[in-house]
Amino acid sequence: MSRMVGTISRGVRAPIIRSGDDLVKIVTDSILEASREDGFEIRDRDIIAMTEAIVARAQGNYATTDDIANDVRAKFGGETVGVIFPILSRNRFSVCLRGIAKGAKKIVLMLSYPSDEVGNHLISLDDMDAKGINPYTDVLNIEQYRELFGYNKHRFTGVDYVEYYEQLVREAGADFEVVFANDPRAILNYTKNVLNCDIHTRARTKRILKAAGAEIVYGMDEIMSAPVNGSGYNENYGLLGSNKATDDQVKLFPRDCQTLVDEIQKLMFEKTGKRVEVMVYGDGAFKDPIGKIWELADPVVSPAYTSGLEGTPNELKLKYLADNDFASLKGEELKEAIKQKIHEKDDNLVGNMVSEGTTPRRLTDLIGSLCDLTSGSGDKGTPIVFIQGYFDNYTTE
Repeated sequence: MSRMVGTISRGVRAPIIRSGDDLVKIVTDSILEASREDGFEIRDRDIIAMTEAIVARAQGNYATTDDIANDVRAKFGGETVGVIFPILSRNRFSVCLRGIAKGAKKIVLMLSYPSDEVGNHLISLDDMDAKGINPYTDVLNIEQYRELFGYNKHRFTGVDYVEYYEQLVREAGADFEVVFANDPRAILNYTKNVLNCDIHTRARTKRILKAAGAEIVYGMDEIMSAPVNGSGYNENYGLLGSNKATDDQVKLFPRDCQTLVDEIQKLMFEKTGKRVEVMVYGDGAFKDPIGKIWELADPVVSPAYTSGLEGTPNELKLKYLADNDFASLKGEELKEAIKQKIHEKDDNLVGNMVSEGTTPRRLTDLIGSLCDLTSGSGDKGTPIVFIQGYFDNYTTE
């Protein structure tokens, strides 16, 4: 009889990870213990994934607000800095902003509207339309913003981020000014020294600013890209992907992850004789239909993965086959016809109608999103995810 269960995603509990812990051993032991306890067998092409958070914690990859301030001061000279396009987040940006403000005399904060890059709204689209504001061209100061839109608290956090970010900057000892605009060049009317904090559009923003006459331009990916007084760092992403650890410290996105995933794969093979795939994952890439928040605040979903996770799905759309190619068939005859079609499918179905509607995203983005939803971000205590059957299809016995 054909297997009745397809993909299974299990959250696996692990010890609380501290700096210096041996993640290769901990992750491997946790999977093997879960297998014994829950009664599942480990198979070839199963997937082990772990959150970026436990990797960074094991690495001790942290930076303080003083570290951030020293780096900002060294790059911008300690004067006025235009800080543009940050996301609205207590977890992701508040501590970073405190450190940035410590390293500057004045912060001119430029916020995108009606929402930030990942969908956190300052104002609603309806309110913006009702007031006749064109977000592509209109630049608002704080007086205009308050007169038009008043005080708006975030739907989920209850925070007015304009007020909150001003408070953080002033508490850090810097002067503060805020402007609302979506054209990065608008900041050049206030300062030629710019720190752009956008994540996925950062290269374009830097290019536009430099072409428009900005004198000093750095991205968040270039702050804490090297150690400061022995601090943690990330040479590729800097402060991007960081999270609040304490009020004065951030946990940075992990570095040097490839060796980790390769070593776990090797140890699992030694222990089980099975070749599993391994990856590190951060935020998934999906959008909340109510809050309109697009989850991906990390620079990538997966900073490292084993070679078997390279590529995109190559799948047929079964309902298309059932409604078109085999519309006259049913029952066992339909089942066998579809199985035969799967066996005969091309290695590359891009542009083929029978694959229309399948998800043309990278495997690591899809699997990382599944892992993020499985592990959650709260108190589940399952920073490791074990996935089985992801590469199965309708023909798998």
